[in-house]
Amino acid sequence: MTRPRHLPRVLTAATCAVALAGLMACAPPEKANTGGDTQSGVKVSEAKAAADFGGMDALVEAAKKEGTLNVIALPPDWANYGAIINAFGDKYGIKVNSTQPDAASQDEINAANQQKGKSSAPDVFDLGQSVALANAPMFAAYKVATFDSVPAEFKDPNGAWINDYGGYMSIGFDSAKVPPVAAVNDLLKPEYKGKVALNGDPTQAGAAFSGVMMVALSQDGTADDIAPGVEFFRKLKAAGNFLPVDPTPATIESGQTPVVIDWNYLNASESKKLPTWQVVVPPEHAVAGFYYQAINKDAPHPAAARLWQEFLYSDEGQNLYAVGGVRPVRADAMSAAGTLDKTVAATLPVIDGPVTIPTQAQTDAASKYLADNWAKAIG
Repeated sequence: MTRPRHLPRVLTAATCAVALAGLMACAPPEKANTGGDTQSGVKVSEAKAAADFGGMDALVEAAKKEGTLNVIALPPDWANYGAIINAFGDKYGIKVNSTQPDAASQDEINAANQQKGKSSAPDVFDLGQSVALANAPMFAAYKVATFDSVPAEFKDPNGAWINDYGGYMSIGFDSAKVPPVAAVNDLLKPEYKGKVALNGDPTQAGAAFSGVMMVALSQDGTADDIAPGVEFFRKLKAAGNFLPVDPTPATIESGQTPVVIDWNYLNASESKKLPTWQVVVPPEHAVAGFYYQAINKDAPHPAAARLWQEFLYSDEGQNLYAVGGVRPVRADAMSAAGTLDKTVAATLPVIDGPVTIPTQAQTDAASKYLADNWAKAIG
């Protein structure tokens, strides 16, 4: 794949007294929340939990007063975001402005910086790992009600960011247009000339970053060494097989991008529309990744941004993610509690064998290497 309005202060009653000698001037009304805009005295833009508003009902009321939520880089077919946005809007009566649905993670950050202070700025982010970790100072710390049921490795301990859903890197291909893809190295064959697309620029997009990482593993690289992945794409371009087009449902269905390296849930969603579209997750080189949900600390609708987070991490929101073929971050806890939709859960992919999830240090190192070498390899 890329949001300050405050609540009105509540005034206390003031009384005027009439002295025997004449009228005395009335003192100005005293403000109940002199320290901020919520019941606790905390500014809405600094609220760290629903309790700061006085509970969930008060948060809902504050968000409804704002009336709007700005989201960015959320394609309707990505992780079921179309249905999620509609469900949130219908439930709370809040208008959701969804802009630049096909934007990359870095585009989200750029939009927040460019529109800072404007009502059109993004309220929330949904980012790939490398971009999220590089921009954490832009996030507002907030802990949703279900925060404790998210495993520690999938969240910032202070709530600055929290993983929302994940999946595996895959290769999708149209079996009516190209031979079946059994391994990454197949993509170098002449049969795939001008047919292989990567979802985005790996220096800016999380999907593309993980795609290069998966390819690196297939070329004897490691999470500590992404260079073989970059070299593979150099060879792919030299062979004329690399297609410099960002794939979308439209390019897939029209046949413009018959082979796409992308998340399994995005490729799988195309199988529902294009019967000849098949998806392969290289089991010996499996790369998993979770996206990072965060609140823009300069969100123009700070209460709505926090309510959006609460919705995404509720059982309802997490089950809606699962419908989109992704693994909700609370899947294990919900399964244990019996709140995970069993029918949907049965369709989620399971990989037998090792799965690579880069650490922050590995992501930082790989991001630097890509920044220095990707353009040189691809042009």
